[in-house]
Amino acid sequence: MPKTVIHVFRDDDESIVTGTRLARRIQEVAAENDVELEVFCFGPAQRRLAAEDASAAATTYRRQIAELIAAGVPVGACVNAARADGTEAELLRRGLSLSVARDEFARFTLEEATVITF
Repeated sequence: MPKTVIHVFRDDDESIVTGTRLARRIQEVAAENDVELEVFCFGPAQRRLAAEDASAAATTYRRQIAELIAAGVPVGACVNAARADGTEAELLRRGLSLSVARDEFARFTLEEATVITF
């Protein structure tokens, strides 16, 4: 089954909101199009997900990530970065799966996934 991965990397308001909104929109039609969807947060966007940020964009970002997880979409982040930032427990509490980013990107390549980066 073809796979689309939304890779949220940048932490500017437009990237975090638009990237996760696109993932939600793809999720709406994934089953009927026989497409698998996955989201991977990394770098600055991963840090912003766990930060105490009350801005409208950060609130929307966290809500959209929670909705994706609730809908059964796998959402991951880098375990090494989470440990370095001290955010491992918070990301796990939010329902993200943590793994080594290097391994995930290699897996995306082996799965011939389409990766869209924001």
